[in-house]
Amino acid sequence: MKSGAAVLEVRKLEKSYGRVKALAGVDLTVREGEFVALLGPNGAGKSTLLQLLTGLFSPDNGSIMVLGNDLRRSAIRALAGIGVVFQQPTLDLELSVRANLLFHADLHGLNRRAARERIDASLKRFGLADRARDRARTLSGGNRRRVELVRALLHRPHILLMDEATVGLDPASRRDILNDILRLCREENIGVLWTTHLVDEVEVADRVVVLNRGKVLFDGLMADLLLREKTDDMGAAFIQITGGDAAPNGQPMSAAAAD
Repeated sequence: MKSGAAVLEVRKLEKSYGRVKALAGVDLTVREGEFVALLGPNGAGKSTLLQLLTGLFSPDNGSIMVLGNDLRRSAIRALAGIGVVFQQPTLDLELSVRANLLFHADLHGLNRRAARERIDASLKRFGLADRARDRARTLSGGNRRRVELVRALLHRPHILLMDEATVGLDPASRRDILNDILRLCREENIGVLWTTHLVDEVEVADRVVVLNRGKVLFDGLMADLLLREKTDDMGAAFIQITGGDAAPNGQPMSAAAAD
């Protein structure tokens, strides 16, 4: 496990919607340069957790610290340290790649000179330099995700939240996006929280967190999870620990894969 400074600390997080307890005392830590895979079936609480981490909703109880900043008390400072790629596509398909990125840079208060320099460097890094003037609509699903990744990194966050970021992508694009993220962890020391319902995506993670019905059932190395569940198959271990709420072998756990 990584031993660097914590960039995200979640303690005793609770959230209810009426009588439904979406999160019931969740603890979670992501350290700099660490790739943490958050696995959970439909209804596990993954989406609720991401909504709280991005400030869209407030928790009923508990705390969220980003780089030592309390999200409730210092929201601007905390959110400035977070980059997000949401499950649902959020690019303006009628705008060019560059226009999408410049708009986001404006929202973060970056001056245009710095923004253009960062955009040019990032597009080159992710193999998109020749698509800067193209409308987002003309890009493949994998390249749209890369543009969203570039956008999430423009303000140079320390923690990157990837919410089911490979849903709908072909296997090659999924692999490439995953490799991009791993490279960011190694080269930029960015902490990553990668939420997924695909067990094959956790094999490269530094740590695996299994969330189900609002509770953390496991937090540790994949090897330790396999040992605990007495199996060498991650899909089987996932099914056992979630009580049958999951599906094995990297397949979506339900038709409505993400909660």
